[in-house]
Amino acid sequence: MEEETLNSTIDPSCLQEPPLAIEMIRHLDVFGWCLYSLLTVMSCVSLLLYLEQCVYMYKKVSYPKRTTIVWINGAAPVIATMACFGMWIPRAVMITDMTSNCYFAVVVYKVLILMIEELGGSSAFLKRFEGETFRINTGPCCCCCCCLPHVPVSRRLLVILKIGALQYAILKTVLSVVSVVLWTNGNFDLSDLEITGTAIWINPFIGILTITSLWPVGIVFMNTNRFLRSLSIVPKYAMYQLVLVLSQLQTSIINILALDGTIECSPPLSSIARGSMLSQQIMIVEMFVITLVTRFYYRRTYDALPTEVHDISDKMNQVALVEHDV
Repeated sequence: MEEETLNSTIDPSCLQEPPLAIEMIRHLDVFGWCLYSLLTVMSCVSLLLYLEQCVYMYKKVSYPKRTTIVWINGAAPVIATMACFGMWIPRAVMITDMTSNCYFAVVVYKVLILMIEELGGSSAFLKRFEGETFRINTGPCCCCCCCLPHVPVSRRLLVILKIGALQYAILKTVLSVVSVVLWTNGNFDLSDLEITGTAIWINPFIGILTITSLWPVGIVFMNTNRFLRSLSIVPKYAMYQLVLVLSQLQTSIINILALDGTIECSPPLSSIARGSMLSQQIMIVEMFVITLVTRFYYRRTYDALPTEVHDISDKMNQVALVEHDV
């Protein structure tokens, strides 16, 4: 009897799946229309700024560095655009989140490649650090393991670091596609925390892949950032880390709060759907700001590093002295 009374006081929409886009639009009031319009404009501006940045890069930067920079610059605009689609079409959140996460998985690998390319590429990288060793006690895996030995720089080490970052881009995409396929069949549900559920197995494994892919990027950054400070590598790396935290950790926290009922139902949205909606809206604002910041740091001409210029000038002076003696 008590259960029947409790169920009768709950709005039926709070127990249903996310509404259709047209149903969501019908429930918007004046404030809702203003909010949705503003967020849509912000996501569109982010995308337009990114497209203009792509044109600039293809004119000013040589291959392959321009491709890497275009990928990294697209992280915030792509996430903002997908969040906008998820905001207007609540039932598409699973697909939009998958697209954003797969794109960012590639960005993790591209950040590693960018630092190597800024040092002249793989061959120049190995030549510059020939005979040196790299510290590997960095986050997120081994930041507290000070006893770990330094590893000598070699071509094998560089390949291992690249594979460590690349595996996340590949496996994350594969697992995301599998998750969407299972979701369409009703076998993947984030709210299903039973041991027999697929989400309880796939999501932790993706978390492990994420940590293992961030470690190689952290190793390269920690050991090379002193050579790249003139190229603003520290704020660029900070923006990449910020996108990671906001798109992964923040979203996970909001979803957990929605699952345990902390985020209340608001018809026509259930608690879980409302949590996803809030996550999409917050993400658009955050990615819009990050798009402006990254545009400031990446929109420049990419000249050789000061050390490389110094080496070239020294060689030219030596050639001039030899010719003068002759």
